[in-house]
Amino acid sequence: MSTTPDPPAPAAGPDPPTPAAGSSPSAEPRLVPAVARAVQLLDALAASRRPLGLAELARALALPRSSVHGLLATLVALDLARRHQDAAFSLGPKALRWADAYGTGPDVRRAFDDRVDTLPELGTETVMLATLEGTDVVYLACRPGSRALAVNFRVGGRFPAAFTSSGKAMLAGLSHDAVRDRLGSAGLRRLTRHGPASLTALLRQLDEVRRQGHAVDDEETAEGMQCFGAAVTGPRGPEPVAAVAVSVIKAGLGARRRAELVAAIRRLAATLSAELGAPAPGPVGTPPAARGRRADPAAGRTI
Repeated sequence: MSTTPDPPAPAAGPDPPTPAAGSSPSAEPRLVPAVARAVQLLDALAASRRPLGLAELARALALPRSSVHGLLATLVALDLARRHQDAAFSLGPKALRWADAYGTGPDVRRAFDDRVDTLPELGTETVMLATLEGTDVVYLACRPGSRALAVNFRVGGRFPAAFTSSGKAMLAGLSHDAVRDRLGSAGLRRLTRHGPASLTALLRQLDEVRRQGHAVDDEETAEGMQCFGAAVTGPRGPEPVAAVAVSVIKAGLGARRRAELVAAIRRLAATLSAELGAPAPGPVGTPPAARGRRADPAAGRTI
C-alpha cells in the first residue's frame, strides 16, 4: 500500500530584523515559529472535548504531519500533552497545573485587591480571599474592616476548611466522595460547639451551600462571629480555585443587613470568577458532577 509523503515544510526565510531601540511599542512582536506552533497545538488540544489524532491535528493546523509529530513528541516528554493507547493526544498534567497556578496565583489576588472596595455594602466589614490546601483554608488576602473582630485573618493564616464559610464554599464544589477523600481520615475537630460534629453533618451543610449559592459560618470559627462565603472559579471550572468571605459580629445583625452582605459577597465572587475566565455558572443547586458539562454535537451526547 503506497502512501503519499507529507509535503515539505516551507523553507525558513531570514528572520525579520529586530526592532530598533525606541521603535513604536505598537509594532508587531517577532514570534519564534516553533513556540507559536506549539501554542497553536496546545490550543487545539484544549478546545477539543476528546483526544485528537495526529492526522486531525495536522489538518486543523495546516501543518505537515512530520512537524506535528515532532511537536507532540516534545510536548509529551514535557508533560504538556498526553499520548493515549489509541495514538490520540490530549492536554497533559503540566498544562493543568499551570491553569491551577493561574487561578490561585497573583491574578486572583490582584483581582481581589482591585474589586473588594467597589462594593459599598462590604465597606465596613472584614473581607477575605482564601484557597483550599488539604483540609485547611489558607488566606491569600484580607481587607480589614473598621469593626473589631475576635479573629485575626492574616495572610498565610490557616483554619480548618470544614468550619469556615470560605472553606465550605469551596468544598461544596467537590463531590461527596472527593470531600470524604480529603477530610475523612483527618476527622472533624470542632473549634466551637456550633461546628458540624461529623462528616455526615458537614455533607448535609454542603448540600445546602449548593442549593443556596453561598456558605455560612455561624459561630463555627469563633463565638459571636458570623461569616458568609462564596466560591471563585477559574477557566477550568466548576471546581473552585478560591473563595471570598465576609466576617461580621453576629449581635445586632438583622435579616436585611444579612441579605445585603450575602448578595455583595456573591457579586464579588462572580466578578472575580469572570475576570479569571470562568465559564458562565450553571443554575444554583446543580450537583458538582454535572456542572461544566457541555453537549458534544458530533457524538450526540453530554460530556
